[in-house]
Amino acid sequence: MTSLTGQTASPTYDLEPYQSLDNDVLTERINIVRAEMGPRLLILGHHYQQDEVIALADLRGDSYQLSASAAGDENCRAIAFCGVHFMAETADILANRPERLKQRNGRRVTVILPDLSAGCSLADMAEIDQVEDCWEQLAAVIEVDDLMPITYVNSAATLKAFCGRHGGLVCTSANARAALDWAFARRRRVLFFPDQHLGSNTARAMGIPLSEMPVWDPHADELGGNSEEAVRKSRVLLWQGHCSVHQVFLPEHVEQFRRKYPGIKIVVHPECRMEVVDRADVVGSTGKIIKAVEAAAPGTQWAIGTELHLVNRLKHEFPEQQIHFLSPMVCMCATMYRIDLAHLCWSLENLAAGTPVNVIEVDDQTAAGALLALERMLQVK
Repeated sequence: MTSLTGQTASPTYDLEPYQSLDNDVLTERINIVRAEMGPRLLILGHHYQQDEVIALADLRGDSYQLSASAAGDENCRAIAFCGVHFMAETADILANRPERLKQRNGRRVTVILPDLSAGCSLADMAEIDQVEDCWEQLAAVIEVDDLMPITYVNSAATLKAFCGRHGGLVCTSANARAALDWAFARRRRVLFFPDQHLGSNTARAMGIPLSEMPVWDPHADELGGNSEEAVRKSRVLLWQGHCSVHQVFLPEHVEQFRRKYPGIKIVVHPECRMEVVDRADVVGSTGKIIKAVEAAAPGTQWAIGTELHLVNRLKHEFPEQQIHFLSPMVCMCATMYRIDLAHLCWSLENLAAGTPVNVIEVDDQTAAGALLALERMLQVK
């Protein structure tokens, strides 16, 4: 289980008064805490965060990159993760792994999530009891000793620990193919969760046909809604889960942009539907999307299929290019959006006062299993 410490019994500062302050005041107060704590504090800002939060981040990036960078910082003693729950869990696991604790004489790095309601709908689509039930059902049909579990980094620590215990690993959108290659070098089949689209897009690019990729519905009564024959024939068992942001992009959006802007480049995240990925010019992780835009010539036209805050930030940072959001609908990560300056200021001032709130601390047993899976991820090339 993941142990969460929410608001302390009597926090020095209550949240409500912060919510009436304007951003300039909140920014000034946040910067006072930053100056007071100096290098002991790292504020991490995920790419999908609001601009005013990103402006105050010491590090900006994707979830694993941020966690790894913060965990390797010798001076860091506290992390404010402006992201979502599973990201803060990963930061806690890496920053407080045994060798790092030993170096700090047992002193933990405190990891806080400014708003505990900042979760991830994708991560929530696979729960540990569902995955364990799936494994038990599969064991009645196939040899699970020949089945490799892989969890996307967008998942709870308990799922990462499950993979660690069963010889599996974690992957990111950037190294999903390498993770599958690593798995197939060791076992015949893969159970990939929780993102169906990342799994199917990656496996199909490796030449695995869809007929060998049944989808496991965790709410179905038996075998995830599949026949025993389909399970036995499988190479990759996909979990029925998706990112609510990337699910919104449709093939017709791609066609509309191509008709309106001849020559436009379509770039999408691999969490998008297969029909969208098939029509794109560039498919890749958040980092790859950013690099593609950075490397493009002035005047390049893009339609980008990923989170709205990031697309708008790219428009601002590269005004010499013409950048469009791929969907006509507003589509942002609503849970990420919960992290605002009011929550950040409130949590930082409590941290500085010695009454930290919203502390994320993964229990030792879960952290040990998850760390195994994360370390295996680093083995893949």
